[in-house]
Amino acid sequence: MSRSADLLVRFIETYPAQPATAFWRAIEIDALARAHLPEGLGLDLGCGDGKLTDILLSLTGPRRMVGIDPDPEETKAAARYGFYERLHTVPGDAIPEPDASFDFVISNSVLEHIPGLEPVIAEAGRLLKPGGRFCFTVPAPPFHDNLAGSLFGLTRRETYLARLDKRIAHFNYLSSQDWTELCGRHGLVVESCRGYFDRPQTRRWETLSRMTGGLLYSLSGGAWRPIEIQRALGARALQNAATAPKAFAKLAAAVASAGVSLDDDERWVPEAAASCLLVEGRRG
Repeated sequence: MSRSADLLVRFIETYPAQPATAFWRAIEIDALARAHLPEGLGLDLGCGDGKLTDILLSLTGPRRMVGIDPDPEETKAAARYGFYERLHTVPGDAIPEPDASFDFVISNSVLEHIPGLEPVIAEAGRLLKPGGRFCFTVPAPPFHDNLAGSLFGLTRRETYLARLDKRIAHFNYLSSQDWTELCGRHGLVVESCRGYFDRPQTRRWETLSRMTGGLLYSLSGGAWRPIEIQRALGARALQNAATAPKAFAKLAAAVASAGVSLDDDERWVPEAAASCLLVEGRRG
């Protein structure tokens, strides 16, 4: 079994009510784990409930972390993990930590959800030590092109994409050039932007999402965000309390990934065809 396939089983165990998210994260965390996180103290920018970082650190080895997230229910859930030395319930542009106090910053599928990125990247630049590393995973401009679109073409593509972005709260899709310019304004040097999540994988995510979160979102009339629906149904609390049986997770993973390659070798997707980017660099 490839590492991504194994990760898919683990993520379905962890997020049984979110198969589309589990599929995306299995591929993404495999990519992020290849970044070889530095030693020292790290900032988990947008830590959520901490589960994802726990799985990441099981691949990279333990790290000392400080987590921040604006959602108090998420930081409360993250408090169970001993690798967090501190947790702050704050936005990404107002982190109560000293200048130049972190050896690295990671942010996994977070920055696309922030309409105004400039102050957040400035804060990352303030907090990193000189030479400190950063690793961001983010959707890229080809994400829209890689989607299949509405079922049977019943909705204009532009309308479909706008509705999808609203549901999953995506506000930006930056290219490698965009990241280089944005980071450069705040003393951060982008050293590489590598692509992952190809078209077949993107469309599999789209199908899984359409049948789960997308369906619930439609039934709510677009009034509730997916996380609010999960909490209202009790799915979030259940996931935080227990994992799904491994036998179920293995079966669900096989169904979710049927016919789609999850190879985890060292190949990367060319930027022009990649739905996501791993952006890496350092503070100058």
